[in-house]
Amino acid sequence: MYKIVVLLSGNGSNLQKIIDEVLSNNIKAEISAVISNRADAIGLQRAKTANIPAVTLEHTHFSDRESFDASLAQIIESYEPDLIVLAGFMRILTAGFVEKFAGKLINIHPSLLPKYKGLHTHKRALENNDKEHGASVHFVTSELDSGQVIIQGVVPIKVDDTEDSLAQRVHQVEYIIYPQAIKWLAQGKQIDLEKPEKIYL
Repeated sequence: MYKIVVLLSGNGSNLQKIIDEVLSNNIKAEISAVISNRADAIGLQRAKTANIPAVTLEHTHFSDRESFDASLAQIIESYEPDLIVLAGFMRILTAGFVEKFAGKLINIHPSLLPKYKGLHTHKRALENNDKEHGASVHFVTSELDSGQVIIQGVVPIKVDDTEDSLAQRVHQVEYIIYPQAIKWLAQGKQIDLEKPEKIYL
């Protein structure tokens, strides 16, 4: 069975969509564990409700990023995952951690990469009068938001959009493309990383 470990820091709404797709057998995999750097993350409760092991490793208990990442890597390796899914994990990972799990570490970013790496993506798209915006599922590399893209979800930008209204539509497309990317990877599907598929909302 294809095994997934999910890392998160907060609400875990993307996690919930992935859980739902696994339970309905649309994703043929098991979520071996959900790990959070915050004990109060709602995503941990979502995991417990679905009888998935929920693990807390608080970054505040570590003196530096490297020692936290080393402990995190140890926990992840104990589950022997095929894929590590970042679902709102609010930590910048060290290069050593990323290299250790290269090719099996994915993230979702709220922009149509390579546009708008980093923060405030909705604000930047609106300020630039873009016609469309969206989200990208990509492999994680040591360079921020620069790994190869697996799939993108595209939403139109409306004339009366605010950051909040645009963010809500981007979330809706995230809930479609993240499970889709995981499904493909679990199937071993050949993905064209030079020309990633786009889904339009």
